[in-house]
Amino acid sequence: MFFRTLSGRFLLLTIIFVLLAEVLILVPSVARYREDYLLTRLERAQIASLALLASDGAISDKLAEELLINAGVYNVVLRRDAMRELVLSSPVPGPISATYDLRNPSPPEMMRDAILALLDREARVIRVFGDPVREAGLLIEVTMDSAPLREELIDYALRILLLSLVLSVATAALLFLAVQRLIVTPMRRVVVSMAEYGKAPEDARRIITPAASVTELREAEEVLARMQTDLTNALRQKERLAQLGGAVARISHDLRNILATATLVADRIESSSDPAVTRAAPKLVGALSRAVNLCESTLAFGKAEEPPPKLTKVALRPLIQEVIESERLATKEDSPVEFLIDLPSALTLRADSEQLFRVLSNLVRNARQAIDATGAAGSVEISAHEQGQSCIIRVIDTGPGLPQRARENLFAAFQGGARKGGIGLGLVIAAELVRGHGGKLELVRSDAEGTEFRIALPQAD
Repeated sequence: MFFRTLSGRFLLLTIIFVLLAEVLILVPSVARYREDYLLTRLERAQIASLALLASDGAISDKLAEELLINAGVYNVVLRRDAMRELVLSSPVPGPISATYDLRNPSPPEMMRDAILALLDREARVIRVFGDPVREAGLLIEVTMDSAPLREELIDYALRILLLSLVLSVATAALLFLAVQRLIVTPMRRVVVSMAEYGKAPEDARRIITPAASVTELREAEEVLARMQTDLTNALRQKERLAQLGGAVARISHDLRNILATATLVADRIESSSDPAVTRAAPKLVGALSRAVNLCESTLAFGKAEEPPPKLTKVALRPLIQEVIESERLATKEDSPVEFLIDLPSALTLRADSEQLFRVLSNLVRNARQAIDATGAAGSVEISAHEQGQSCIIRVIDTGPGLPQRARENLFAAFQGGARKGGIGLGLVIAAELVRGHGGKLELVRSDAEGTEFRIALPQAD
């Protein structure tokens, strides 16, 4: 289990890489050690031969044998003055199996010969050539046993490997402690913080405080802190919205009962003999009916259960005219807003007339209020046409355009209010009603020249 952790795997990889580096160093080191060993034998053999030459050969056989044993060779041959001379000799136990020239060896040859010497377990007789020290002749040649050389190489290689192992363990331990302190501990802190935050995300005290010294980890902690802060604020807002939704639902429930009573009174007003009252009564009854429907829809919105549309064949022009008439009743007589209609009189579509009335009424009201707020003259135009299997309705005004914040949160509940005092629910409900018809409500443009909304409703069932 330990090597499945980040620390364990880092420790294992460190040991492997350090050992690999040491092995790559070992082969050249062993090759160099072998070359030094053979050169030492050549130097000793040269000293022994010079001692013999200095005495003009007047040394005993026993002394000559001691000189060869001290040099570690069987015989010594010198080439001097274009002559090859056997200076010292002793019985050779077997034939010469290999010859090595140390005058100009290449690194690959040295490494190859060193590896072969390590792998060869048999004792062999080898011949070695080399340059004499301080030019004591043209060439020196010795024969020697390969077994001592192999033992020396094995001993040297083992010492190098042992040293490498010690260095690897020490390096791995230091790196392990460094990784634990610089990476693993901060990461565990982040994990613990995330776990603690997950238990109570609404508690701002559980938001992580960036404290890592490593730049990347600190950036991760800062991003996590921002994320946790945004989530905590969003949860608080959702909780408040839920509480507000419950309050709105209770208010709408009571308001619906009040409006029902007002509707009964309006029904009696219809029987009045006053012509003006008679003309206004149907509109009052219609407005109260829509208010009741709005309360019921608000209750449904609070439950996230907007009723599905009751699709019927709807003549669009009379519906739009009713929307405009209702809006004109809500405007002052000296209002500078002009309402325009541009659509075929016979244009029909399959829709829920009440829900479509709410959608268009919301868009027209927003447009009219935006123009009224400027105090300048303007117009609100509603146009419609068929496009393929869809009916396209456009609501265009010449107002000042929507603020940047309103455009960014246009269809977000309680966030996309475009006018002072607005709560930002109208367009949310309108978009939801349009989606319920299988259509789409979108903002086409909004700038200093005005605002344009586009409604696309399918004609098919």
